[in-house]
Amino acid sequence: MTTDKRYEFSVSVTTAFVPEQSDVADSRYVFTYTVTITNTGSVPAQLISRHWVITDATDQVQEVRGLGVVGAQPLLKPSEHFEYTSGTLIKTPVGTMHGSYQLVAADGTQFEAKIAPFTLSMPRVLH
Repeated sequence: MTTDKRYEFSVSVTTAFVPEQSDVADSRYVFTYTVTITNTGSVPAQLISRHWVITDATDQVQEVRGLGVVGAQPLLKPSEHFEYTSGTLIKTPVGTMHGSYQLVAADGTQFEAKIAPFTLSMPRVLH
């Protein structure tokens, strides 16, 4: 993996609680998350795979690994971005997610884009 500035991506995430798919009485809390990944480096690169760590309020951890995102492995030139929405299910009204994307630059360099921790929260649970 590299820390070279030519191989940098930024990742931003917004989340939403999905009440119509959730069942509070059954400890089923569904959230969507919309990710925007932007090539902030100077070399085209393709997103190959993802790794998510999803933790609920009882510290139950789910790890998700897989190829691409929502069935795509986007190739992003410098300054281009890709946005997608996906979802997750946890057993508590609050949780967190973080992870990384694994990418390959046009010159063959492999690197990661870290996804900073973000909160999943049912409305009016956190202040």
